[in-house]
Amino acid sequence: MEQFEELIRIPLGQWVRSIIDFLKEYLGGFFDVVATVFSAIYDAAAWVFTAPPFWAIIVVFTAAAWLVKGAKLAIGTFVGFVVILAVDQWQNAMLTLALTIVAVLIATAIAIPVGIWAARSQTVSNVVRPVLDFLQTMPAFVYLLPAIFLFSVGVVPGIVATIMFAVAPGVRLTELGIRGVDPEVVEAGQAFGATPGRVLRQIQLPLALPSIMAGINQIIMLSLSMSVIASMVGAPGLGRPIVQALSSVNVPLGFEAGLAVVMIAMILDRLTGALGTRRRRPRAVATAPASEPVAATA
Repeated sequence: MEQFEELIRIPLGQWVRSIIDFLKEYLGGFFDVVATVFSAIYDAAAWVFTAPPFWAIIVVFTAAAWLVKGAKLAIGTFVGFVVILAVDQWQNAMLTLALTIVAVLIATAIAIPVGIWAARSQTVSNVVRPVLDFLQTMPAFVYLLPAIFLFSVGVVPGIVATIMFAVAPGVRLTELGIRGVDPEVVEAGQAFGATPGRVLRQIQLPLALPSIMAGINQIIMLSLSMSVIASMVGAPGLGRPIVQALSSVNVPLGFEAGLAVVMIAMILDRLTGALGTRRRRPRAVATAPASEPVAATA
């Protein structure tokens, strides 16, 4: 029986290790550049959130919440940041927020173009779908292994692992939103001589915006959860006190750091959700006379 098991044994792990060693040997310079760029972006983001006094950050986020939703969201945002300050996790929370925002920006810059490409090409969609399935079903801790091998320890492997973990729903929901646009509206734009790029910018993307924003919202939530796990490879932020609390069974510290993560997640979730529900009325529909419904719709 053991001989049979040895016969059918597939050395997949060794193959993966060989691939990683090959990448390090022949693309080491590329990964060094990526590490330098990511580190510089994170340092800039961390400075933005940690250099100003706490009240300035609170004022900026509260004002943004007021603009996108109103007084209710502004009050909730203010209370959330005050709670983070009250549990003495402000510095860690700002570092986690910086890492999350950097990962979200990069993941979104990857997800939206790939989602648009997949929506416009069935071949690309067929190729991308199993990759997304793999990324979404792989356990979160597994992403840390190749990131450590390629980028050592620190904030960069945390950012890379976070991007890999969070990018899939952005691609899926962008593709879903583009494909869900009414074909008659697209045909109307093409009938009036709009180029494919103009149809995408002025018809498909605006109509798919709620789905795209839902994808960005999911990227934010997954990035925030992964940024905590990324502390195990040296990433700073709220993950460090949580891991420390787990190792020392420090319940108060773990609860305070976990509560700070919840506050950040709620604030970001409500802000992006409010942005996704804001819809501008099409200019043609708003200004066209009632006697010309066909022209207004086109």
